[in-house]
Amino acid sequence: MESNRLLQMLLDHPGQYISGEELSRRLSISRTAVWKQINKLRQDGYEFEAVSRKGYRLVHSPERIHGEDVLSRLQTVTFGRQIHVMDVVKTTQDEVRALAEQGAAEGTLVIAEEQTVGRGRQGRKWYSPSGKGIWMSMLLKPRQPIVFAAQLTLLTAVGVCRALRKVSGVDVGIKWPNDLLIEGRKLCGILVESISEDELLKYCIVGIGIDVNLQLEDIPEEIRSVATSLRIESDSKQDRALLIAEILYELEQLYNLYNEEGFAPIGHLWEALSVTIGRQVQIRTPQGESSGFATGLDPSGALLITDQHGKERTIYSGEIQLGRI
Repeated sequence: MESNRLLQMLLDHPGQYISGEELSRRLSISRTAVWKQINKLRQDGYEFEAVSRKGYRLVHSPERIHGEDVLSRLQTVTFGRQIHVMDVVKTTQDEVRALAEQGAAEGTLVIAEEQTVGRGRQGRKWYSPSGKGIWMSMLLKPRQPIVFAAQLTLLTAVGVCRALRKVSGVDVGIKWPNDLLIEGRKLCGILVESISEDELLKYCIVGIGIDVNLQLEDIPEEIRSVATSLRIESDSKQDRALLIAEILYELEQLYNLYNEEGFAPIGHLWEALSVTIGRQVQIRTPQGESSGFATGLDPSGALLITDQHGKERTIYSGEIQLGRI
């Protein structure tokens, strides 16, 4: 592609101007086509200085996640050892599903710089701008029956929460079942999709979307009151490759523990990091809305609440809104 060749020419001459005429000659395209390719690269986050009679000079390249950077930091045996890094995809979930159907190994990871159709639970759109966050999905082949697949959502939340706290120092907490919050604002969403065959679990796709280096102006105005990023909260830019490696390490440790001892130890870790337990909550389910006091998890990972009459209920799925502490 002309844009890639043009970019390489400018990268090969750091700090130097190359005239439009020279770029046109080397690429065998018109001056107008050069200008169009420069604008295309600008849309991808590259910044240029254009000076009359001097030409173009590259002044800033967007940071990209490179598979080698992640692999060099991995402490895992399986997770992330097969890694695919892509620029733009519809969703990383779809990419992993295609790889799974081709026989990919457990732990295969797809990372995208940008998702054009990123989605969260219940089909909601997930805002996934280029070069600012971690948008990734991983293939799992758990040995548990399909009825326990929902526990992987809670396991993933624990692993990501622990990693983000360790690397950034920010006080991240978990809202049941799958959101990570800082001071009530959403930082990360988790989507676990289970694919079954003849009522047996074939594989799971664990999707993780984290707002890492978004600044306030990067967040759409309509969600600024409810969304945030690690960079905003820590007041420092975060190393995305390091974060990914740490997340994979935490997830593999928890997954091995889960396979050996079941959900109980994972549930205890989840409760310790929860911002839901001990709070009044509003619950919206297909059966209607209700409220209660969140007291813990049951052995399956469902949320236990006590209503105003002292009756305990078990919530297996639904949307919750946290009341004030």
